[in-house]
Amino acid sequence: MKDLFRPTDDPYLIPDMPQAEVYYYSDFIPPERQAAYFEQLLKHVKWQQDDIKIFGKIYAQPRLTALYAENKTPYSYSSITMHPQPFTPVLQELKQLVEHKTGHSFTTCLLNLYRDGQDSNGWHADDEKELGKNPIIASISLGAPRFFKFRSKNNKTDTCKLLLSPGSLLLMKGSTQHFWQHQLPKTAKPVGSRINLTFRRLGKTIISGEAHVV
Repeated sequence: MKDLFRPTDDPYLIPDMPQAEVYYYSDFIPPERQAAYFEQLLKHVKWQQDDIKIFGKIYAQPRLTALYAENKTPYSYSSITMHPQPFTPVLQELKQLVEHKTGHSFTTCLLNLYRDGQDSNGWHADDEKELGKNPIIASISLGAPRFFKFRSKNNKTDTCKLLLSPGSLLLMKGSTQHFWQHQLPKTAKPVGSRINLTFRRLGKTIISGEAHVV
């Protein structure tokens, strides 16, 4: 496994991932501000825990989630359909920061709350039809640092991991979701809570200033 523990460039283009375009911004939000954002979101987001079905059995999803958007478009994944709440002022502020940094616009934010090291997110790709052909996913990390892993869909032994620090931004675009999966694995080490905000665009995509239905 390739270890991308200490990237220094900002943005840092993750190497050795053919047919992927993944950038890491290590210092997207200053430490004091990210801590304040974390506390506000922890207290005021309408967190929920959905059930998922795995091999015919029902389990409580190993994390809490929430969906917010500028429209009423639902989002479905892993047999779960979520209906969004309107963006709060804090989420709107964070969305604008992400859009300014990346140059991409977003309609929706799926939030994940990992309460401790036993909360996780299994191998998957963000390739739902609602996201379009080459979805752009911008992911902010707040709270405790956690390792994030990638693996090739064509060669499951081709993997790499990256430590997502608090206040960082991970941008996945291009054909990444077609050829790579990602996960946030469990850890036996004592870790604090982490909030992950994944901004995405549903319904329409903006290309060269024109709106295209997807």
